Parts: sequence; structure tokens; C-alpha cells
Amino acid sequence: MGTGSGTDARTGAGGDAEALRELAEALGAPVPPGLAAAAPQELGVLTRALRDCKERRAAGLDDAAEEALKLVPALARGPVRRLLFR
Repeated sequence: MGTGSGTDARTGAGGDAEALRELAEALGAPVPPGLAAAAPQELGVLTRALRDCKERRAAGLDDAAEEALKLVPALARGPVRRLLFR
């Protein structure tokens, strides 16, 4: 894996705090205490992996919903789609 974002190039306490904040944001929860000892570069890799996973999962859910709409009669698809995807 290459280095992509500026997060993985940071060092020092400020970089650690920023990397931990970004990871907590990606997790949607506080960072487990054991991860606080990880290097900012490692935290950046984990953060990117979490975000990529969430994006793939969201895309999969969208695809599944569109596939399920094929079971709805054609005339009702528009209103059902609007209700599901507000």
C-alpha cells in the first residue's frame, strides 16, 4: 500500500492526536486504548481501511435495494423508491 493522505506522513504528538481523531471519526466511537500506542502511519492505514469498507458496504446495500425494487410492480417503483431513498 502506498502513502496517500497527509495523515500518514505526520509525526509527533500533533500527528498522533489528529490520526486518533480521524480514526475515532471513522469508527464512530472512541478509539480503543491499545491503539493509542500505534504510530500515526498505522492509524492512517486502519482509518483508510475502515472508510473503504464502509463505502463498499454502503454500495452493496444500494445495489441490493435496487435489486429488490425489481420485485415491486413497475407502476409502484417510483413512489417506493422515493420512500426508501429519502
